[in-house]
Amino acid sequence: MNLLPVALDAATQAGQLLRQHFGGPLKVNELQAHDIKLELDVRSQRLITDIILAHDSSHAILGEEEGDLGGDGDIEWIVDPIDGTVNFFYGIPHFCVSIAARQRSSGEMLLGVIHDPMQQETWSVLRGEGPLLNGRPIACSARHELADAVVTVGFSKSREALDAGFDRYKRIACAVRKTRMLGSAALALAYIATGRLDAYIEEQISLWDIAAGVMLVEAGGGRVHTSPSKVKPGSLFICADNGRLPISALL
Repeated sequence: MNLLPVALDAATQAGQLLRQHFGGPLKVNELQAHDIKLELDVRSQRLITDIILAHDSSHAILGEEEGDLGGDGDIEWIVDPIDGTVNFFYGIPHFCVSIAARQRSSGEMLLGVIHDPMQQETWSVLRGEGPLLNGRPIACSARHELADAVVTVGFSKSREALDAGFDRYKRIACAVRKTRMLGSAALALAYIATGRLDAYIEEQISLWDIAAGVMLVEAGGGRVHTSPSKVKPGSLFICADNGRLPISALL
């Protein structure tokens, strides 16, 4: 079962849709205190869904925008049609499409694809194989000292998550070389897998934000810890790193 071409096709076509509309007028479906939902999120999700189900209508799809779709087969796709929607809305060219697939019966992840349409970068990984960026092998960095590390910290959407994140951020910022706040969880993980970043921490994140990226990091030699978020039921806390940093000391 070769699902990677399907994922790459869906991610690339959705990315083309986003690139075509970047910087133009956008329809806002919902404006929240710390988030924005665009009509384009839904269009991107539907485009991805149509491509996947045209391949096999028995496949299921867990997406950020429209919940559970598709059939009741053993393959489930996990889709974020625009990761970094606020960046997209404000004209910041740092966002991506994230697609992963897993086997329902075992829970085992099968593949992950992250596509950045603005940089024309596509990360991919298959279970049991190494991660690729535009078809070339990549790996996490070899940095092992916190003083040498660049760490990205995500600040989530609730007051509780923000408060917890600020406390941790102060500890991290004093211990590492630099911190960055980039606005896309999927790209943060892809950057760790590529060696551009060394760690990523966020208090409150959803599965579709990180499913593909977790596969990339682990396949690239890194490690990822997730646990139920203490600030929002149903979401996750994540700490990912290159596999060498003593990042747990800052948690």
